[in-house]
Amino acid sequence: MDLRKFSKPETRSARLPKKKNSMIRKISSTAKAAFIVGSAILLTTMTGCIGHEDGHSHGRVYAPVVVVQDDYIYYPGYQVYYSNQRHHYVYLDGRTWVSRPAPPRVSVDVLFASPSVRLDFHDSPSRHHTTVVQKYPKQWVPPGSGPSHGPGKNKDGKGHD
Repeated sequence: MDLRKFSKPETRSARLPKKKNSMIRKISSTAKAAFIVGSAILLTTMTGCIGHEDGHSHGRVYAPVVVVQDDYIYYPGYQVYYSNQRHHYVYLDGRTWVSRPAPPRVSVDVLFASPSVRLDFHDSPSRHHTTVVQKYPKQWVPPGSGPSHGPGKNKDGKGHD
């Protein structure tokens, strides 16, 4: 009767020469030790265990929460809102409200030279747009700035010579 059929199958390490087998054990034990040491260092760093010279532990210091409210300038001729806080332009692009770093279809210089009004709300322009458009239509100009008071005009309404 052949007893090899009833014995345990050989493992990979059992088939390796003894020198290689001990080398694998050495590497795996070194890797385990490195992992444990690395984990301990990482945990110590992440928990913020820092000693204090005076031996007293100091309480946590929290930064104050600052809520910055948007303020908007509206340009009726282009139906564009500018947020001074965010330095972004907010406008309808089709049926979607967008916020972008540049105004649509017009240069910043031309937009800033056009009539504008500072608005007194601090939330999204989309919530106020219907009212704003009614109050400030596209052809709106500030009171007292008729055609004779625009850029490049004299008091008499004529351009500079």
